[in-house]
Amino acid sequence: MHDIAETAGRLTLQERAALTSGATLWSTKPVARVGVPAIRFSDGPHGVRRQPVDGDYLGAGHSAPATCFPPAVALGASWDPALLRRVGAALGQEARALDVQVLLGPGINIKRSPLCGRNFEYLSEDPHVAGVLGAALIDGIQSQGVGASLKHFAVNNQETDRLRVSADVDERTLREIYLAGFEYAVKTARPWTVMAAYNRVNGVYATQHEWLLTTVLRDEWGFDGVVVSDWAAVDDRVAALRAGLDLEMPTSGGATDAELVAATVDQTLKPAALDASVRRLLTLIQRATRDPGAVEFDAPAHHRLAREVAGQCAILLKNDDATLPLHPGGSIAVIGELARTPRYQGAGSSQIVPTQLDEPLAELRALAGTELPFAPGYRLDTREHAPELEDEARTLAAAAEASVVFLGLPDADESEGFDRSHLNLPANQLALLRAVASTGTRVVVVLSNGGVVTTSGWQRHADAILEGFLLGQAGGGALADIIFGVVNPSGRLAETIPVRLPDTPAYLNFPGELGHVRYGEGVFVGYRHYDAVDGPVGYAFGHGLSYTTFDYSDLTVDLTGRDESLAVTVTARVTNTGSRPGREIVQVYVSAPSPVVRRPVRELRAFDKVVLEPGRGVVVRFKLGWRDFAYFHPGRSRWTVEAVSADIQVGASSRDIRLTGTVRLPVTEPRLRITPDSVFADWLSTPAGEAVLRREMLPPPGMGHAPFLTPGSRRTMGSVPLRRMARFPGAYLDPGKLDRLAAEVNAANGAAGSPDAAVS
Repeated sequence: MHDIAETAGRLTLQERAALTSGATLWSTKPVARVGVPAIRFSDGPHGVRRQPVDGDYLGAGHSAPATCFPPAVALGASWDPALLRRVGAALGQEARALDVQVLLGPGINIKRSPLCGRNFEYLSEDPHVAGVLGAALIDGIQSQGVGASLKHFAVNNQETDRLRVSADVDERTLREIYLAGFEYAVKTARPWTVMAAYNRVNGVYATQHEWLLTTVLRDEWGFDGVVVSDWAAVDDRVAALRAGLDLEMPTSGGATDAELVAATVDQTLKPAALDASVRRLLTLIQRATRDPGAVEFDAPAHHRLAREVAGQCAILLKNDDATLPLHPGGSIAVIGELARTPRYQGAGSSQIVPTQLDEPLAELRALAGTELPFAPGYRLDTREHAPELEDEARTLAAAAEASVVFLGLPDADESEGFDRSHLNLPANQLALLRAVASTGTRVVVVLSNGGVVTTSGWQRHADAILEGFLLGQAGGGALADIIFGVVNPSGRLAETIPVRLPDTPAYLNFPGELGHVRYGEGVFVGYRHYDAVDGPVGYAFGHGLSYTTFDYSDLTVDLTGRDESLAVTVTARVTNTGSRPGREIVQVYVSAPSPVVRRPVRELRAFDKVVLEPGRGVVVRFKLGWRDFAYFHPGRSRWTVEAVSADIQVGASSRDIRLTGTVRLPVTEPRLRITPDSVFADWLSTPAGEAVLRREMLPPPGMGHAPFLTPGSRRTMGSVPLRRMARFPGAYLDPGKLDRLAAEVNAANGAAGSPDAAVS
């Protein structure tokens, strides 16, 4: 297949329709007659889950061995695009070696609620972090000649009723929070495919949502690849193709192909729509098969990469009195079943069969050079207490200077397919922690979990807390590296850890009811909510400790240009003031208050990871543009920046701002265009409008004063549309003259040609 147009022209109607759905669970249909091969998809996103042709959908344990890299919950905590590009390149190599042409990932949906059962597959509660890191993974995967599939588009933030629920969300919230990461990744990384989600968006299935798939994705963002459905996500095949969905997966056995043929014949589906999808699919197939040469991957080298990556993902939440790192020759007990039966990935369609698996207990013993004593402390198949296991652990801890206690969520507690109902660790694990702490040993808690857990009820029993999340097949070795100081922890939270579940922004609206979930918190998701209400958090977005310390100084903020060409250059010096080499995540937040809409107190707009030797400093530089100060104006349906003073905040978390500068944004405000339905206050807001109303609202001779032009009436009647005010006795306005009066005011204000700035 060389010429796509020529190949497309040789396909029959039946072949064109057939090409737009799968042949099997994982492959497309070949058309041998014209030289079109099949291509193969595989689940990702943190490993290649290459199943046999007859494998089932989940296929847990029945896929070819591949490197299980840290899932997205951990990768997001690295805040390191360069690191994620390396992971993506390794994934691409393995996909090619396993004869996979498109890898289904990355997933960049927003962590709207910490209860979402699939949060382990997503990167962050913040769209900038998700978009930048997602784009890096795409770059890496596609650098190897393998397509990525950016997913799940869009507003896929829960597992409850996920194939049918309608996510009801306003456009401003969509644009600023739930689409922004996709927009960044599509525009910068150009993924070969985008996967349409299961759920409805404002009542319409994402797979047949023309505004999402065509107006926004293709027309506005310039996406020129293939839109593929999530597996079994298509409700109406004809409507889906008409809306912009190119490929239904998996196979429908030919039934929906026949629907497309029939709809094309009877002209309910325009042939041009089918032809456009066929051309996009042929382009993907040609792109994915142009280099058929077989490759191999170096499994031990990829395992070493997985360990390096995991070491940069774990987050040191707490470290009282420099408890960590431990000395390998010290008196140390290892406690907790998760130390020898690790949880290293989430459950569901992304489960990878690893090429090898590091157990934390074995890795700790290897670095310590001795047979560290171990007690399981609890069972993973129950939440019930096991007094004999607790007693054994208590005895072991009492004899140790320090106890490393592995806690976390068992497989049964979180998975694709269902949402959690609470944020607590199992009761038997908390009982174990209390028992260990009662001995007086120094306690290091190591967490393994795909979604955040609250720490407020038990952290007083821990001297140090190391949040590992899920670290992939080499996570055991990475945790040992950090615990013994071989690696300095540098992970930072990409999501807030709340104090209590009722504190979370979506608490009263998650997971919805009667087929709908209302996004009532609007743009106030994650730290945007907690910082806006100045509410307590367990650990803040962006937080993470190190074995060294960093100082921030010498902030400069320089502004050039104006309006959409404005640019703000931010520089600051970061210095390693401790005794160890370390990595710091420098975070830049923008605070741009608005007189029109309620905006978050601060929003992350840039970040950088710097590596510094002790005593060394570096100047970090960031460039912010017009969009970084913008919000999506719901009335104008456009991104808007207002002429306000904006703060540029540089810090180590959303609650640890070290430096602040201010700029006055040089923006030409849209001229106010008045209509008869504009409120009284808007008519009075310009000299021309006030002059017209003073002239027109004069009472006839002998009828007294103009009652609505007094200071008191301006306040009480300011929100009344002028068309309605004209009906009031004493307004002295002729309703028939309002259009002409509005035109007069707009002409005087120079706003006649600015319909986007209309106020009504």
